[in-house]
Amino acid sequence: MSNSAVNQSTPKRQKRMVPLRYVLTPIAIIFAAIIVLILVGMMAPKPPKKPVETRAPLVDVLALSPTDVQFTIASHGSVMPRTETVLISEVSGMVSKVSDKFVVGGFFRKGEQLLKIDDDTYQVEVLQAQSRLESAEAELVSEQARSDQAKDEWLLTGKTLEQAPILALRIPQLQKAKADLIAAQADLREAQRKLARTSIVAPYDAMLKAKRVDVGQYITIGAALADTFAIDYAEVRLPVKLRDVPFLDLPKINQVHSEGSAVELFSEVDNSRQTWASFLTRYEGVVDTSSRVHYVVAQVVDPYGVLDLNQTNEIRIGTFVNAKITGKSVDGVIAIPRGAVHSANTIYLIDEANKLHIKQVPVLRSDFDYVYSQQALAANNRLVLTNLETPVEGMTLRVNGEWQPEQNTKTEEQVAGDSNVEESAQEEAEGSTEGTGV
Repeated sequence: MSNSAVNQSTPKRQKRMVPLRYVLTPIAIIFAAIIVLILVGMMAPKPPKKPVETRAPLVDVLALSPTDVQFTIASHGSVMPRTETVLISEVSGMVSKVSDKFVVGGFFRKGEQLLKIDDDTYQVEVLQAQSRLESAEAELVSEQARSDQAKDEWLLTGKTLEQAPILALRIPQLQKAKADLIAAQADLREAQRKLARTSIVAPYDAMLKAKRVDVGQYITIGAALADTFAIDYAEVRLPVKLRDVPFLDLPKINQVHSEGSAVELFSEVDNSRQTWASFLTRYEGVVDTSSRVHYVVAQVVDPYGVLDLNQTNEIRIGTFVNAKITGKSVDGVIAIPRGAVHSANTIYLIDEANKLHIKQVPVLRSDFDYVYSQQALAANNRLVLTNLETPVEGMTLRVNGEWQPEQNTKTEEQVAGDSNVEESAQEEAEGSTEGTGV
């Protein structure tokens, strides 16, 4: 290509230059607007700084002080007779008579007759035994006389009694007569015993639970006549847990007729509450293998009120009752409301400076309302009853109902400054993280 052609095409590719004033003018306008806005902002009145109050949590407290506590152990059981007996006939015969009280629920004093078995045959046996006894006594007297006469005759021979044979002195005949007398006496006693057994009497102050025979019925030896139970006192078998046993006043197993902890028995029927006084008389020396509980026995004196006519509130055999056992008194115990005990048996305490302290306490015993402990607490510490969402050891609390000093306050600017500081610290941390390439 020629040089003339190159020179002709060069002007077409050259760009047109923009004047500098068209570039600087918009930039100057923008900077001027920014400066105006800054000046206006600086000249505008600043809003008042409002204090932002940081308030401590408001709580209810309770003063705790050690005291003597008498624990109550709850239990339940059924009223049972101390003794229950099935009366068995020791003789055979026909029932000739029954008592008017020989009905279920009938009460009999000890030795009182329940029924009578026909005794004609047994009276005859007594007469026969008496006759045999008298005959044996007469035979013994005769044999004793014959033995004495034999001794005299032997002595006439000039020999001593030691030299005489026993047959010559009638010693075997005398021994037989004595044995016959003893046998006759035993026969009479046996006949009299059978005659006495025709009268069926109460072995103790008893109530009839069931009757099994009636008048005119023939019974044999060993036949069941009636079921009775003692009513001088009743017993209630009460289960208690192993952890409750140390708080009970229990008689030792070798102590008879001794009283332990007092027991209040009660039953509620149709919104009516009945109570009975009793006491622990013993404990069973074994542990139930299925439930792993201990059993103590409470005694109720005169449950039917037959021994004390002034007693009108009777407790019947078979009644299911609840029990409150009065336990031992323990000193130096603090009672903590159950709602103030948190996980791991921790409690919240507040000191004189209204600072929170979180403390774990050992539990001595607990019930539905309270947790009991013998843990010694610092003086003037009070229990926090209010549940705290985020408790922190040493945090400041406010006590409901007490005068509070001025709380620490911050202005909005300080709060904003704190926020900016936190944001800057966060940005620096992020920047350092990026710089390390993590």
